[in-house]
Amino acid sequence: MSLWRKKSITKLLEDAENSTHGLKKTLSAPSLVALGIGAIIGAGLFVRTAAAAGEHAGNAVTLSFIVAAIGCLFAGLCYAEFASMIPIAGSAYTYAYTTMGELVAWIIGWALVLEYALGAATVSIAWSEYINNLFNGAIPYQWCHSPFETSPTGVSGMINLPALFILLILSLLLIKGTSESAKVNAVIVFVKVSIVLIFVAIGWHFMKAANHSPYFIPADQKPVLDATGKVLYDYSPVENHGFWGIMRGAAVVFFAFIGFDAVSTAAQETKNPKRDMPIGILGSLAICTFLYILFSYVLTGVAPFTDFVKASAGKEASISYAIKTYMTGFEWLAPLITIAILAGFSSVILVMLLGQSRVFYSMSNDGLLPKAFSDLHPKFRTPYKSNLILFVFVGLFAAFVPGSVAGDLTSIGTLLAFVLVCIGVMILRKKDPDRPRPFRAPFVPVFPILGVIVCGAMIGSLGASTLVTALVWMVFGLGIYFLYSRKHSNLHTHHLDEIPPPKENI
Repeated sequence: MSLWRKKSITKLLEDAENSTHGLKKTLSAPSLVALGIGAIIGAGLFVRTAAAAGEHAGNAVTLSFIVAAIGCLFAGLCYAEFASMIPIAGSAYTYAYTTMGELVAWIIGWALVLEYALGAATVSIAWSEYINNLFNGAIPYQWCHSPFETSPTGVSGMINLPALFILLILSLLLIKGTSESAKVNAVIVFVKVSIVLIFVAIGWHFMKAANHSPYFIPADQKPVLDATGKVLYDYSPVENHGFWGIMRGAAVVFFAFIGFDAVSTAAQETKNPKRDMPIGILGSLAICTFLYILFSYVLTGVAPFTDFVKASAGKEASISYAIKTYMTGFEWLAPLITIAILAGFSSVILVMLLGQSRVFYSMSNDGLLPKAFSDLHPKFRTPYKSNLILFVFVGLFAAFVPGSVAGDLTSIGTLLAFVLVCIGVMILRKKDPDRPRPFRAPFVPVFPILGVIVCGAMIGSLGASTLVTALVWMVFGLGIYFLYSRKHSNLHTHHLDEIPPPKENI
């Protein structure tokens, strides 16, 4: 059988109508928007903003967020068209199966493991670090770090128990039901967005006009010096000032938008996907973009952007530094920022685990993975075995592997999905132009082509070691496909059923 065999969209939609035995339809447009915000707003808002402002874009980091959002918009419009037209669990995997064939679908399904499963593991490790910091290091080092990590005092890690804890709680919540998970996610989203808005409202009164001038980092911007007069950061390179500084800043903050595509994995559990999926995908992207721009404008107005290249004010410490240094009387806000980050981590993990289990659910229904991944709980009608298997896989990574190992692998899986979805929209517009499209992405093929270019450039900007590791991961996945999935594919077995038996020799 051909490696490029495709699933029939008509048959796919007919099978999905089996609501008696399929996933339970419980989600509405507001639930989907909340899921999108839950997946998008994580620590990226608090960490990436300061990094992009301090090192590349300066006060114009607001423009960097706009550029990054436009790049996401190209892919988001394509996702919205597919999700409204093919409201099936599986997201980019399912879209690729109907447009580019089984092999490409497998590749993207395997790549999504990098985004969702490894992403959830990496974020759970970060959650562990922040919860320990919130309690002033009350958890012993050996119980919140992997065996491959050693403290400055020589204590070796054993297992990351807090990371396992949050993964277990959220996995059990997902097994209980998508509706319950969505409600908890909505509460988390409310908490973290409220804290972001509180920072904006209070910080607005501490902004200084001098901090926003000049808006663009000039080519002759003085370097940042440390206490000894040594150059700490130099702005003379072309990517550290002016227009190219904004573009480099966009590359930095782009990854703060990753996650909106996870909304499309819940299409089969949405009450009215033709209307609600585009609202969920594009609505969450629009709200997060607005919050990002507002937050970055206030942050750079409160503290000079040059502060954020200092060790005491960079990365995770940036927001707390700005509050404690420039917002006198509001030091109590700093712990709330940590709570907002923890809430952000929790909702990101929740939506990533949801997305991964739904991708595996679709792949299992297609025969590409064992049946256990699509078995539904008799009462809750959720893929509970898939959630349990994922907890074991993601939990092993979170408990025993340092968070830095995943690195940019999560981003590669996401960007590859974006590229293939953009290509898929163009293919289906040409091959099946008359199929009803409740939502149509505008300016096709211009927008999809721009999406491919932007996302492809982002993949190319990742380090060589990351690309090689992703290639090794893909080779391993192809081994599974050719040894198991290709032979067990429903399209393969159905084809064999249709072949007449050979005539007996008389």
